[in-house]
Amino acid sequence: MATLTYIGHSAFYIKTENNGILIDPFISQNPKAKFDENSLITDIFVTHGHGDHLGDAISLSRKTKAQITAVFELANYCARQGAFANGAGIGGKLKFSWGSAKFLPAFHSSSTPDDTYAGMPASILFDIDGTKIYHAGDNCLNQEMKTLAEVYKPDIALLPVGSHFTMDIDDAVIAAKWIGAKKVIPMHYNTFGLIEADIDDFKSKLEKENIETIILNPSEGIEF
Repeated sequence: MATLTYIGHSAFYIKTENNGILIDPFISQNPKAKFDENSLITDIFVTHGHGDHLGDAISLSRKTKAQITAVFELANYCARQGAFANGAGIGGKLKFSWGSAKFLPAFHSSSTPDDTYAGMPASILFDIDGTKIYHAGDNCLNQEMKTLAEVYKPDIALLPVGSHFTMDIDDAVIAAKWIGAKKVIPMHYNTFGLIEADIDDFKSKLEKENIETIILNPSEGIEF
């Protein structure tokens, strides 16, 4: 049995029997985030270079020696900052002791806090103990999401809903239908004013489509 815990914004922590996997760890600069940094961290994944996703990845990698896996250019940036890094390409399957990860397209932009080009933004498909979890990154509604349903068939989809920089609620509802996941967890909303969203409205709209919606507060999680 593994757990998926929401940290806040787009940050999640997945705990398996022997591993702790961090995704987009925007923690210390997000007053709404909740995470015990003494937790086991064996792997760190970053969807793109913006500060609210790269977050504390570099400092946590230095501290724990956990490897940051990110698109090649972003991984190289992290390595230059003293982090342990693993560069990935879009579409390649990466194998780990706990399963696998595959970086997939995301339609957004990507640069580091110092405006260094950080390669292509990504979404990530995790396969952990046989459960497929799709983290959409900062994404918009796009046809690639139909491929997820046709080929990868994720069980859980983590979708941004805050608009302005990503999908809004209505587009995320369509994305959820296209992706076909059994469970949807919204993210990237209400962290700051530009991305405020009525999350109950999102849940109501998905329930009308018979899609299970799980709204998590920071530090809340689910087992899978």
